[in-house]
Order: sequence, then structure tokens, then C-alpha cells
Amino acid sequence: MIMPSNGRIVLFTPARSEDRPVAQHDPAQPLAAIVAHVWNERLINLCAFDSHGVPLPVTSVPLVQDGDPKPEGFFAEWMPYQKGQAAKAEALEKQLAPAATAARDVSAAQASAQQGDQGSQTASSELSQAQS
Repeated sequence: MIMPSNGRIVLFTPARSEDRPVAQHDPAQPLAAIVAHVWNERLINLCAFDSHGVPLPVTSVPLVQDGDPKPEGFFAEWMPYQKGQAAKAEALEKQLAPAATAARDVSAAQASAQQGDQGSQTASSELSQAQS
């Protein structure tokens, strides 16, 4: 799932029975839009642009995430490029996860060994002092 944030670009599909006229030369082609407010990962406010570049404020727009069914009425969705980048990032994170876990385990073992060394050094110096 791609988390929305203000300023991100999405594609907006207006409802066919829109109360206000929307200049859309090709209804099969969505309109460009900028996220203006994020309610949650599936609900956003937009500034959409009609086919003439005229801004169109739209509130409480469902954001369709990858794999979600497209709702009746208006909705926004991520551009194919953004979906591809998110998939690449997710695959890389999965690939790097075992290495990150191994690195944490090595660091924890090293820290534990250092604490053990410090403890034995302290005990040795205390024993030396007691014998003196």
C-alpha cells in the first residue's frame, strides 16, 4: 500500500453524473490531481485539473490502492509509475530484511561480549585490589 501525503500526484476519475460540469475530452482518460489533504490511507482531498487545466477542488475522494475494486462514482488512484516504484521498493525491503536482521544480531552479540569483557576486567581489578 502506498501511503498518501500532501503534494503527491494521483489520477482522478470524476463521477459520470457529476453535478458540476467537468471538461473531460476523453472520459476513459483520468484527470491529473494533487493531494491537498489526507484523511487516511484511503480517503483524500484533491485539487484536480480538468482537460483545460482548470482547477477543481474535490473533497473526501476514495483512494483506490493496488488490488482494490474501483468504486462507483468518483475516485482517485496512483499512476502506474508510482505503483511500479512502490513494488520495487517493497521487493528491495524484503531482500534486505534478512541482512538487516543479521547485522542487528551481530551488533547485539558484540555489545554483549563487550559488556562481558568489561565485567571480567572489573572483577580482576577488584580481586587485585583485595589481594594488595
